[in-house]
Amino acid sequence: MLSSPHTVSDVMTHTAVAVGPQAPFKDVIALMDQWKVSALPVLEGEGRVVGLVSEADLLPKEEFRDSDPDRFTQMRRLTDLAKAGGLTAADVMTALAVTVHPDATLAQAARIMAQRKVKRLPVVNAEGLLEGIVSRADLLKVFLRTDDDIADEVGQDVVAPLFRSLADNVRVEVSDGVVTLRGRVEDTSLVPVAARLVRAVEGVVDVRWNPADADTLDERSRTH
Repeated sequence: MLSSPHTVSDVMTHTAVAVGPQAPFKDVIALMDQWKVSALPVLEGEGRVVGLVSEADLLPKEEFRDSDPDRFTQMRRLTDLAKAGGLTAADVMTALAVTVHPDATLAQAARIMAQRKVKRLPVVNAEGLLEGIVSRADLLKVFLRTDDDIADEVGQDVVAPLFRSLADNVRVEVSDGVVTLRGRVEDTSLVPVAARLVRAVEGVVDVRWNPADADTLDERSRTH
């Protein structure tokens, strides 16, 4: 049985700095500087996330501070011009912030970030209350797993249950996250299955098959 994948709760920052909607513009910047973060969730009531204010939301005030944009720019960047005149977090935040639940897998969180083109996600519970924040850097932490740790998981959760025939002799080697499976297998149709399962192990950079008398794992994967 495969090990449970890591979830957002495993890597997120649990103590997230946040502001209220009426937080003054300068206070938002001061908090970002104090805590060395590039965005802050905006909370209402008991902690319900209503938006996210990032450095990108704050920059229009400086960009348009001493400029008089032409009509075309005004029409094209109405939102940024409105933010340039903002005085509070509510004025400049991105409302209806994209969020994620703590039990979401890292792959699910990564897809949300890619699809919505955001660098971080507030983590909320079923009631929409803030529990933390997860960033792109947090999602990459799985690649800090040691080669030995990866080898143990691949051996236990992929090789052992998949290659059970007495004729199978598969060894696992891992170097810098690249998994190499060496040996012979009786049922070669299991090779592409192994490829998919190994790639699903968190922290794996790539997977290769190096049997004595067979094609590479990637070549077999393309033909099945």
